[in-house]
Amino acid sequence: MTRLAGISRYLKEMLLAASFALALPAMLERLSGIDGPAGAAAFLVLLGGLWAALLTAAYVRPGWLRWPMAALLAGSAFSYLAFERVTTQFMTYDVFINLLNSAAFIDDALVQNRTAFIGALPSALLLLFALGLAPRRRLPLLPGWLVALAPALGTGALAALLFVRGGDGARGLPPSFTPIAYLALAGYEGATGALGPRQPVRLPLSGKPLARDIVLIIDESVAGQYLDINSPQGVPTPLSRGWPGVAIHNYGLAASITNCSVGTNVTLRHGGTRADYQRINATMPPVWAYAKKAGLRTVYIDAQRTGGTYQNLMDDAERALIDRFVQFDGVPVEQRDMAAARALVKELADPAPKFILVNKVGAHFPVHDKYPDAYLRYRPALPRGRFTDITDTGSRDGFGGTSADWVEYRNAYRNTLLWNVGAFFSEVLGKADLSRATLIYTADHGQNLHERGNPGLFTHCSAFPEQEEGVVPLVLIDGARGSGIDWGAALTANHDRSSHYMIFPTLLALMGYDGAATRQAYGTPMQADARDPGSFNTLFNARLNRKPVWMRIDPARVVQPPASDAR
Repeated sequence: MTRLAGISRYLKEMLLAASFALALPAMLERLSGIDGPAGAAAFLVLLGGLWAALLTAAYVRPGWLRWPMAALLAGSAFSYLAFERVTTQFMTYDVFINLLNSAAFIDDALVQNRTAFIGALPSALLLLFALGLAPRRRLPLLPGWLVALAPALGTGALAALLFVRGGDGARGLPPSFTPIAYLALAGYEGATGALGPRQPVRLPLSGKPLARDIVLIIDESVAGQYLDINSPQGVPTPLSRGWPGVAIHNYGLAASITNCSVGTNVTLRHGGTRADYQRINATMPPVWAYAKKAGLRTVYIDAQRTGGTYQNLMDDAERALIDRFVQFDGVPVEQRDMAAARALVKELADPAPKFILVNKVGAHFPVHDKYPDAYLRYRPALPRGRFTDITDTGSRDGFGGTSADWVEYRNAYRNTLLWNVGAFFSEVLGKADLSRATLIYTADHGQNLHERGNPGLFTHCSAFPEQEEGVVPLVLIDGARGSGIDWGAALTANHDRSSHYMIFPTLLALMGYDGAATRQAYGTPMQADARDPGSFNTLFNARLNRKPVWMRIDPARVVQPPASDAR
């Protein structure tokens, strides 16, 4: 008993030491990657200061202050560690902003990554009790007010450093402080970063819309190289053959705006350019406003959400510009893209001129159950039956990211494409009145399906992505009496050298807006030789004077679907 009593006297210090030991590998890894003694010395000074601030928090005397502080710091560490377990990557500020923008789906994320969250819990609880247990001794030479303020001072110092460095520089530091410092930076940006009110449409119209119906179809998580129009090993689709009354123009492997859904979708709707996407997305008119000024009815067919829920930063002001808002409450997830196809066929049968945007379910994880049994053609595939009602999140339990797991994933992914791309376009091309319509088809981003054997569980939204995360299909379908534009004139020049940034000016050209003014505001459309750099933005949420980071798509180096996967 005496021995146990002696140990209990030092329980707090033992828990603090254990917390430090768990964080030590990350610190050493970061230190080993720093070039030069000056950089290493600066890192060690900051590291020592933050650990001193964390240690000081454990010796705050009043319990009413110490426990809430412990809960905040442990909760911050938990969020950081859970993210790291899910992605095997460091949480950058760009990623943190993406997570904030997707906060509405936190419940789904908890379900999807349950194992990772549970795995991060012991370290967070260890830190919680290390900080929260009542201290048996005082820190010498430090006044009580400094002890109480030390964690806030440490967080402030880190936030100041991150501000100066554009959000970069937190790798290897105590995980308790990083998310809090990021949140402080986000709050600062929210308070000071207003770019002005949304502007009305000012571009001049040069004539009537060139097509009666203008359609933008945005798929979800469809990798361009996994379709037969771009690869011999790709999944068969109706887009690879001719259809009477329509011309199909394949722009090959195109670059997405970014490798995460939110940034791509909001930019496709608002027309942000490479040089000025933040201001344009925040203050310029959305595509719906341009369509309405051109005399078109606006229709949004959303297969991903139900119950009127918004996504991808849509708000009430944008919703007010949409004449018909279509979702599929009560329709099983597996059938939603086919429901969207039927809704599109119905809209195209109506003679009223329209702009229609379709947001598809596509092939976002989990892909176990996004296709019917009849489309289970690629085997072995992921086990079925657990995710029949999940659109884009699901528990990863049972999926460890091994080579065998990824073979099953890629086969389930192919089956999903057979259904949600192949069957979708069979319905549209086979039944819709496309005679006076022009359709643009793409996806929000590509996929890293770990064909190289690289570790991890994520397919996109990576902080340090492979180029495949930005590779998307880009196809234009024009009816016999559609736009009348000679799309073939620049198709050779643009094939495998196009990007999402060409879509918005193309839509405005189809709506009848002045070509010169449109190009000056939004760039070159798909019918012209765009000389597009073919790159996507890996730092879309570039903040605090940081610049976007562009990754160029090299079609010759894009990993092809492994033929050895399927039996």
